[in-house]
Amino acid sequence: MNTSAHSHMAHIRASRRGFTIIEVIVIVVILGVIAALIAPRLFSRVGQSKQAVAAANAASLANQVRLFLADHGKPEAGASISILWERPANIAEDKWQPYVENADALKDPWDRPFMLVIPGTKNVDFDIVSYGSDGQPGGTGEDADVIKP
Repeated sequence: MNTSAHSHMAHIRASRRGFTIIEVIVIVVILGVIAALIAPRLFSRVGQSKQAVAAANAASLANQVRLFLADHGKPEAGASISILWERPANIAEDKWQPYVENADALKDPWDRPFMLVIPGTKNVDFDIVSYGSDGQPGGTGEDADVIKP
């Protein structure tokens, strides 16, 4: 093959290496359509998963409250969920140990503290409550209340 034919073929290959602007636009449009169809489904799953995490964490805290009640009896009136982490004033220091690993364990997935309701409205002894993503009583979906045990 002569030099001019070889350089002509190299020039043709070099000009075909990239995408045309039309090809790029088509790819971007396709990706946009896919994202528009999938994104709403993914965001609804996030809300559902936070509700599931809130329910599991509330059930775990309910078990810890049961242990607290067995060890120390009914807490003082107006006690909050923090009794599982911070020693109440009426309990001797040598008889105290935290019932959770850290203070963050007392928060729901929306970064608000769970509430301890004594006596409970759903259960006789107590309820562990999260008001969902909106932080208000009632609601549906991600805003629904979580009450355990």
